[in-house]
Amino acid sequence: MEYDYLVFIGRFEPFHNGHAAVARLALGRARKLILLVGSADTPRTIRNPWTVAEREVMVRAALAGDDQRLIVRPLRDHLYNEALWVAAVQRSVAEAIKSDGGAADAKIGLIGQDKDASSYYLQEFPQWPLVDVQHTATLSATELRRYLFEANRLDSHGGLMLIRANVPGPVFDMLEAFRKNSPAFTQLVAEHRFIDQYRAAWAEAPYPPTFVTTDAVVVHSGHVLLVRRRAEPGKGLWALPGGFVHQEESILASCLRELREETRLKVPVPVLKGSIKGQHVFDHPERSQRGRTVTHAFHFDFPAGDLPPVRGGDDADKARWFPVSEALEMGPQLYEDHLHILEFFLGRG
Repeated sequence: MEYDYLVFIGRFEPFHNGHAAVARLALGRARKLILLVGSADTPRTIRNPWTVAEREVMVRAALAGDDQRLIVRPLRDHLYNEALWVAAVQRSVAEAIKSDGGAADAKIGLIGQDKDASSYYLQEFPQWPLVDVQHTATLSATELRRYLFEANRLDSHGGLMLIRANVPGPVFDMLEAFRKNSPAFTQLVAEHRFIDQYRAAWAEAPYPPTFVTTDAVVVHSGHVLLVRRRAEPGKGLWALPGGFVHQEESILASCLRELREETRLKVPVPVLKGSIKGQHVFDHPERSQRGRTVTHAFHFDFPAGDLPPVRGGDDADKARWFPVSEALEMGPQLYEDHLHILEFFLGRG
């Protein structure tokens, strides 16, 4: 074996034949394979439909026989702090080796395909030699998810056949069980249709649109104000109050309007303006499934006092104050990148 451990980083949504080929190559060159499963603290979306636990089951079922040589660890996203993400990878690998009883001087390598700009992360770990694998002919995970979400259409048989041809057998069985038996699948199909229709409405634009939104991070007496989304995308998820900027209003005016419409917060506008502690632009290209969406977030801070009454309104079916400590642990229940926005302003991101 060339390596004691090879590290394979991916989202594996789902784990397909290309992933399996890389994993088997790694197992042929290393004593053990450490799989870091990305996007570990996110809600179910059409981009990330499966939990870390479900993806681990896919991996282990697909690589049955080598199960004892796999070490699977969750890996959180840090969209707006690359250094934190790199540190999380390094920490996860170190902890995996320690728990495995590996030597301090174990030979570690990184395996993956340096195919395009999305593979930049492979260059973030110069301390680990890179095993650059060749492309394996398979449909992308994005294409496979689309076929799955459209599998209940009358003309879907060909799509199911393509899924079967591009994922290991045990993974296909899992996807079929998820499609037929999981209530979460019904919600994901509804979201997939909404996003398709939303994008189609802009298909005739002379260039891809960029949407501008605002979000309000209102912190009061150790609590943060969240709303529960009434409709797709993200139906049922908790979110920061916010929305799209109207043509005739400023960014701040939009934020204040959306905050009051969605929460019925009766704090006067001059008081809200005077409580602004900070603001920041959040613009990760993949932060929204609707398309390129840039949000301007404002941090309103009220250090003490009784919590003002709030209630849902407009496109929020509920508004509620959450203790900050609780909100920061709600990753799988928070919409889009709102956990990362909270962490940015509240000191953890």
